[in-house]
Amino acid sequence: LPERLVVAATLDTPLGPMLGAATDAGVCLLEFLDRRMLPTQLAILERRVGHVVPGRHAYLERVQAELDEYFAGRRRDFSVPLVAPGSLFEHAVWDELRRIPSGETRSYDALAAALGRPGAARAVGRSNGRNRLTIIIPCHRVIGANGALTGYGGGLWRKQALLDLEAAPLA
Repeated sequence: LPERLVVAATLDTPLGPMLGAATDAGVCLLEFLDRRMLPTQLAILERRVGHVVPGRHAYLERVQAELDEYFAGRRRDFSVPLVAPGSLFEHAVWDELRRIPSGETRSYDALAAALGRPGAARAVGRSNGRNRLTIIIPCHRVIGANGALTGYGGGLWRKQALLDLEAAPLA
């Protein structure tokens, strides 16, 4: 069992409050507070990373500053260290998500093909949903094969707002 301490705090964004969590190795959770899967994500975090307690942490302050820059249109990529335990396939999906340029989208099928796993769109979708670092690992950049917005745990209105933000030129 993990014995590390995970420090959690509420972070403010224009799209609503988020829960951030970090260890001394990096940020391990960034989710909107009203996400239905948040309790499940917290339970996974407890099991895989460590005991979650409220508090302050330098990485949470850093991710708040990077989020502020992102929402102000002055940042596209995040540099805060990440802790993202998952399967090899989940890591492959999350790495591929980070390769999607800001302002662009990919379908679940295209992601599966890029991973050398054509036909694995559903598995890609499941891995996308297990991402505990929303915005930083940009799961919002994945859309349906027909171009429709689908499957975003933070709500489709947020997904659209994030895509609109990233489509605008940097300030």
